[in-house]
Amino acid sequence: MSVPARARGAARVTAADVRGAAWSLVSTTLGLGLAIWVVPGVEVTKPWSLVLAALAVGVGDALLRPVLRRLARRSGVVGALVSGMAAQLVVAWAALTYLPGFRSGSWLDVLAVLVLAAVLMALGRWVVGASDNEYVLGDLLRRARRHAGVPRPARGGADDAGRPAGLLVVLLDGVARPTLDYALQAGLVPTLARWLGSGSHHLTTWWARVPATTPASTIGLLHGSTEHVPAFRWWSRALGRLVVTNRPADAAAVEARTSDGAGLLAGGGVAVSTMFSGDAATSLLVMSRASAGLGPGQMFVHFFASPFVLVRAVVVALGELLKELYQGWQQAVRGVEPRVSRLGWYPVLRAVTNVVLRDLNTTLVAEQLVRGAPVVCVDLVDYDEIAHHAGPLRPESLRALEGLDGVVGLWEQVAAVAPRRYEVVVLSDHGQSLGPTFEQVAGRTFLDEVRRLMALDRAPADDVPGPGRAPREDGARVEGRRRATAPDSEAWGPTNTALHALRHAGDDAPGAGRMLVGPDRSERRADAAATAPELPEVAVVGSGNLGMVWFPREPRRLTGDEVRARWPALLPGLVAHPAVGVVVERGADGRVRAQGRTGSRDLRTGEVVGEDPLAAYGSRAAADLERVAGLEDAGDLVLVSRVDEVGMVHAFEGLVGSHGGLGGAQNEAVLLWPAHLALPDDELEVVDGERVLVGAEAVHRRLVAWLRDLGLREPVPARGPARRDGAP
Repeated sequence: MSVPARARGAARVTAADVRGAAWSLVSTTLGLGLAIWVVPGVEVTKPWSLVLAALAVGVGDALLRPVLRRLARRSGVVGALVSGMAAQLVVAWAALTYLPGFRSGSWLDVLAVLVLAAVLMALGRWVVGASDNEYVLGDLLRRARRHAGVPRPARGGADDAGRPAGLLVVLLDGVARPTLDYALQAGLVPTLARWLGSGSHHLTTWWARVPATTPASTIGLLHGSTEHVPAFRWWSRALGRLVVTNRPADAAAVEARTSDGAGLLAGGGVAVSTMFSGDAATSLLVMSRASAGLGPGQMFVHFFASPFVLVRAVVVALGELLKELYQGWQQAVRGVEPRVSRLGWYPVLRAVTNVVLRDLNTTLVAEQLVRGAPVVCVDLVDYDEIAHHAGPLRPESLRALEGLDGVVGLWEQVAAVAPRRYEVVVLSDHGQSLGPTFEQVAGRTFLDEVRRLMALDRAPADDVPGPGRAPREDGARVEGRRRATAPDSEAWGPTNTALHALRHAGDDAPGAGRMLVGPDRSERRADAAATAPELPEVAVVGSGNLGMVWFPREPRRLTGDEVRARWPALLPGLVAHPAVGVVVERGADGRVRAQGRTGSRDLRTGEVVGEDPLAAYGSRAAADLERVAGLEDAGDLVLVSRVDEVGMVHAFEGLVGSHGGLGGAQNEAVLLWPAHLALPDDELEVVDGERVLVGAEAVHRRLVAWLRDLGLREPVPARGPARRDGAP
């Protein structure tokens, strides 16, 4: 058995350590010097004293970190943050008070020096073009190189033979295959381009089936099934309320229904910033396990408790906020169309997601690689959230993708000195399609249009066939505008997960499992549904350009004929709407039909009457729509927006870049994998003339097969007589 890499050269100091320490000392010295020069309450009489103060601050940070890790186990990140800032303030005050060559004033003066020094250091690194993430990872990389001895070459070097395999799965949320192709040609993703150019990796497309949403694709990729996720959010007749996958309690419930305990990350894997856990042993910033916190002893202690790292993040986040305001203003000034408002809370969310959470994810993944976790999966949402508001191919969206390529490059550096030989798979959960929203086309929201059509020529209650009681004319409650069309619903997810982790409150604490901020924070809890005075007459939800309509007062789905009898103008009005392409309804015989303006198609038999309404949606449209309409919690009516000749769609929510249904590039997801791992041709299907993997379940099966090939999962047992003890 070979000696583990961590045991070799444990005390060796590398040139990178010396360079890193020297740069840290110089930058801290300069930052303190400039800050002291600006703050009137602190003076320095001997310049060399600044070097001593910088050393004291650095040594104090190193000595305090183990204490803060232990503190984080008891009080979470908030306790580590408060204690760390207080301890650093004490160290800085002692250095500026008792070291020779300083005259210090009050605590506030010392605090001002610390904050200003951190701001100046962050700005200085930005001016010289230093990587923010490298700054955050500097200490971790130095420690990893010291334990590893020397940096190892890329795969195939002599040191690789002695290291066990590992797998890093990176989800680039929302990146379509055409978008990645464009970024490769534009030179925006040099790390991925280098891998493809060298032949170390291959690139293909996989088809994200309807609903092409993050919860559906993520649970399929991590757990191998999407049958319990019909949209981004949906009405559950069993629960009598909306299920919102951005709410931790609902994400946990969906995972519990789906997981068989053998997910992609079972057997010691780590999930970072994903919606579901994949049965990972360690879950960090995972939506379905948000109430469990970040976990003890993680790299986040250094990230949150070091004032220089934290203030740097705050400074850069403020810059990201201002950049978003400027870019949104530029779109309006130049008359870019289509576009949506980029004001409100979105600039703040972009700053938090694209700076603070990106840095935190970078450090968490890097630490798990250094620790030698067998499988690590992380979801990076930066591109997806900007593209929702700016557009999939707009410059700011592509710049976000460029930044994510840089993060992957950093993890490549970490993997080179990790105790495992990590193979890296990069994939997306879906793509995005551009287009003006339903409201921009119709002049009213999707919900308001449904309500308007329902009110026209309403049938008398006595004449309505079908189950259940007739709808009330007085005070029938309909799902509110905010719930149906809130444009920031998906964007609030990572922030809420992080807030739950920061609280470290546990499953029994007040508010555990709920949305803490954002448009879903006031959603009714499941235990309150039974006491609700009345179910709404209609629930309307948009997941990109996939729309669903439920009639919750009925104990079962209504057929298309029952809907026509009760609300004669609803179905014809939706079918004829200029923003709607297809309405899927169920017949009394169980058949599912897609209805368009000039024809219809039986999704089971393929029979077309008039013109085929699915002709513009590609060869997978019929199969995808029949499948999603047959899911347990699918809407009574399922809609897909119109798609034009260049792939523009109309989101049923307020997003200019959207995904969920069909049309454009939203279903063309990315899969980039190491060339030496097999992708058998018999697993591929033909979609619009291209051979691709179809569905997140197929990608999950291939990822698990690669785990077996790498020795990270038990091989499939040969078929034979069953053993008496029941073992396979």
